[in-house]
Amino acid sequence: MSRILRALLASSLLIAWSVAQEPVTDKSPGQNQSPPRSERDKEADSVESSSRSTKIDISPPADDAKQHPNSSTAVSDAEDDGDSDVQELHAWDPHKAGKDIEIGDFYFKRKNFRAALARYQDALLWKSNDALANFRIAQCWEKLDDPAQAVNHYQEYLKILPHGPLSQEAEKSLEKLKASGSEGKNVTEGSPKP
Repeated sequence: MSRILRALLASSLLIAWSVAQEPVTDKSPGQNQSPPRSERDKEADSVESSSRSTKIDISPPADDAKQHPNSSTAVSDAEDDGDSDVQELHAWDPHKAGKDIEIGDFYFKRKNFRAALARYQDALLWKSNDALANFRIAQCWEKLDDPAQAVNHYQEYLKILPHGPLSQEAEKSLEKLKASGSEGKNVTEGSPKP
């Protein structure tokens, strides 16, 4: 008897659950919903939208020439000037710069200094005044026995962050490069005094 009751109870629960799972067949949109695309297309065919009939006036204001007398010559000068200051535009993306530094650190730890150098230089393309990238580039140049480049990037780091977390290490490296005398004139004259 209890088996039959359990079976009836389970079947009634299963039926109730299946009824609750059936999709709603009401095809009209809810209160805050837009109609389906097919209905919007029908509306657009039957009645033209107000935005389609509105023309946008792009003519200059009546007193524009009086307010800005040299604007036409500035536009023509900008179009004719092929020798402008802007040569190339790079996107500024500090996240990509950070990722390049992270990958460069990976290569640096594995003593692949050329690959690390390339990644740090890529970081400078994304964020031109990145102090950490300059410091790491200087370390790479130092490991690759190019002290002139190392000095330049240590100095660049010290220009950006004169009292930064790695400034003492940068100053020690500059002093070491001066003491070795391998760089000569650029090391002794070009080191910044923070």
